[in-house]
Amino acid sequence: MNRIKEVLNEKGIKQTWLSEKLGKSFNMVNDYCNNRRQPKLEVLFEIAKILNVEVKDLINENKI
Repeated sequence: MNRIKEVLNEKGIKQTWLSEKLGKSFNMVNDYCNNRRQPKLEVLFEIAKILNVEVKDLINENKI
């Protein structure tokens, strides 16, 4: 699971803006944000760079 949606909300950034910066469709980014699909590692690093955050900030730690 990822925290992309939470980070976008914290920064006041819209999914459409991120989709344009990534060169991905809005539907793809929306799937990432709603955890219907997980981005490839390379894409996750690109998202972190675009949002100026660490990759670890985009990932939920699953604690059992």
